[in-house]
Amino acid sequence: MFEEWVQRVGSAVPRGFSRYYILKQLQKMPHTGKEIINSAVEESDGKWKPSPGLIYPLLGRLLDEGLIEETEDGKYQITDKGKTTSEDLESFNKNMKKQIDTVMRMTNIGKFMAMDVLERVTILGNLLSSNVRSMTNHEIEKYTKFLESELKKIKERDSKK
Repeated sequence: MFEEWVQRVGSAVPRGFSRYYILKQLQKMPHTGKEIINSAVEESDGKWKPSPGLIYPLLGRLLDEGLIEETEDGKYQITDKGKTTSEDLESFNKNMKKQIDTVMRMTNIGKFMAMDVLERVTILGNLLSSNVRSMTNHEIEKYTKFLESELKKIKERDSKK
């Protein structure tokens, strides 16, 4: 299934990753386009094989944007503007990761809280049920309406599934 999706989409690499990868590689040292391709293949254990049709036009755009420059020996190196952009991307990625981690923790807390509330409602329900004999008719009627309305909500939710 995943392989079929990759074939339709064309790549499992997220949009913008190639640009980020090139800037990161050039921060280490100058590279030729071929060296960038080879390092991507090597670092991904062959899972990502960027084509020259991806890398060279992207190098051209990075040159046009002033993020990289070509050296006399035909290699590309990152400019100060490119370093700043790369650092900004890194900072953005770290912030996004922190936010996603926070949301995931909140989701786990939310599940815990929901289970806690459900347990408390069950305890309350059991307490009410055990005391039904001592309730007035008015209290029993209110309790019955409440339980019926909750049961109706559950049935409506189940019918939507």
